[in-house]
Order: sequence, then structure tokens, then C-alpha cells
Amino acid sequence: MAQPDMPLAELLTHLDRLAQHSLRLWDIPPGARAHLINVAENATYLVEDGSGYRAILRIHREQYHTRRAIECELAWIAALKQARAVVTPDSYVGKNGQVIQEGRIDGLDAPRFMVLFQYIEGTHPDEAGDLERPFEELGEIAALTHEHSKSWQRPADFQRLVWNTDTVFGPAPTWGNWRDAPNVTQDIAAVLDAVEARVCARLKAFGNVPDRYGLIHADMRLANLLTGPQGTRLIDFDDCGFGWFLYDFAAGISFMEDDPRVPALKAAWVRGYNKVRALSGDELAEMDTFILLRRMALLAWIGSHIEAPEPQAMAPDFARVTARLGAEWLAQTANRG
Repeated sequence: MAQPDMPLAELLTHLDRLAQHSLRLWDIPPGARAHLINVAENATYLVEDGSGYRAILRIHREQYHTRRAIECELAWIAALKQARAVVTPDSYVGKNGQVIQEGRIDGLDAPRFMVLFQYIEGTHPDEAGDLERPFEELGEIAALTHEHSKSWQRPADFQRLVWNTDTVFGPAPTWGNWRDAPNVTQDIAAVLDAVEARVCARLKAFGNVPDRYGLIHADMRLANLLTGPQGTRLIDFDDCGFGWFLYDFAAGISFMEDDPRVPALKAAWVRGYNKVRALSGDELAEMDTFILLRRMALLAWIGSHIEAPEPQAMAPDFARVTARLGAEWLAQTANRG
């Protein structure tokens, strides 16, 4: 997420100044401060003071979303809540009457969009614990958002990202070219070239009819579920856009695709999903295809975000494990249509 030629540490120094300077744009207690809690596509801050006030400030990555695209994200969040489909956090209106604020600071080339969200009390499911129950809930939540997206009358000029084979593998991939990721050797590239070709062929045959393709969250991981006194809430719609509904399952197991629990988690997710919307046999047959699509997208993401701590930690083995998973999948699907 760094500007060209700017190290991440330097960028975060500027973003921290922007965060502190921008708190005045909302009706926030004067003693509040912003503390960085995550940096990926965006920089996310916990805003708090000594009296118990808390909120979440998101400073958007430069040139990742237009203002209109952010407006569309917030419109879907509000519509989901209004329809009581999924409980989502509110966003706060600034002093100028706008939800999306824009801030500039010396040291940054361009202004940044910012949104202040309601702080949600709760905890994320423990990835080291029993995940079958959380994944069943995740599947049910995914189906609820998909059913809503099929019937919701979207606002005019609806702009969001697209998550399909073209935006993962095409000439201008959203997260970059997986071949540029760390440790993609010639042997690994040969396997992944074959994986890419088969994923594209299978999903072309699968098709994108409205009953299996539409508006999705696109990052529905356990890290984006919060369970607290008021129930479970889905957060972080920053990547929401158009794609296959089953991409949300693949996103759910992001970075843990090689975990031996995945078959059980898949079964749990399907149980939850089927409570709301029954998956067809064709959809069930392609779930592993979406796992590979997402895994390849994540490999590209690591390469294009290597300055951030999370990609750096995953980079040493991610390409090798992706190739192993891909080779196993190629063998499993060799005699299937």
C-alpha cells in the first residue's frame, strides 16, 4: 500500500499524522487518539480516549477505490442491516454531513479517503480451537448475504471490484501477477501455469449465471467475524464486489488452505449455507476450484504487498505450498469434466 519509492515505515509515519489530524473531522472527544491496529490494503486505527469512547478509523489506500465505490460499499452495508439479513457496523457522519471524509497531509502525494466506523465489542473465533461451529455460522452468513445481493435493487452507477479469472489472471490483475511473487521458481511456475489454465477452463464451463454469481463480501474470513454480547457481526466490506458466491467460501479459508481440517470446515460451511440456500451439485463439485483461484490471488497479493508484515511472514513458503496444493488438485481433477 506504499507510495512508489516510499518505505512502509515512512508511509505509516505520515498516515499516523493524518489520522491524528483528521479526528477533528468528526464529533469525537477532544482527547481521543488513533492507534494503528492493522495495515493491508488500508490502514486501520482504533480511536479511543480515557473515558471509554471507541471507534474504528479506516484510511483508504491510494487509488484502490473511488469515492463512488466506497459509497456503494457503505450502501450495501446499510441495506444488509436494514433488511436484517446480517448485522453490520454503522459508519459515522462527519461534521460536514458526509460519511466519507478526505484528508491531506504533507508527505503524501494525494489526499486519502477516510471512514469512521462503529466499534464492535467482541472476539474473533480462535483459529487454534474448534472451528467447525464458526464455519457453519460463516456459511449461513454467506448465504444470507448472497440471497440479499440477488434481490437488492442496487443504486445507480454501482461501482465495486470484480473477482473473477480475468481480474486474478488477466492482463491487469487487481492484486498483481502471481509470477512476480517471492520464491516462484521455474518449477513452481510450471505447475501454477497449469493450475491457472485449468481453473479458467473449469470456471468458464461453470458459468456466471445470477444464481451463482453476484455481489459478494470477498473477504469473509474468521478475522472478519466478531462475536460479542449482541451476537455475531460481519465486518470489513472493503473488498466486496462482484464474483462467484463460492469465492466467499474460498476466502474463508484464506492462508490456511493446507490445514488438515479444511475438509471438515468445508462440510461445516456447506451445512450452514444450506440452511438458507441449497448448493447445487455443480457448485459442490467446484469448491476446490475456488480454493485454488483464491490461493493464486493471495500469492499475487503477497508479491504486491511484500512491504507489509503479514505478507513478509508468509512469503518464504507460500509459493511452494501453493504449487503442492495445485499439483494435488490437478491430479484429482485430471479425469473430471
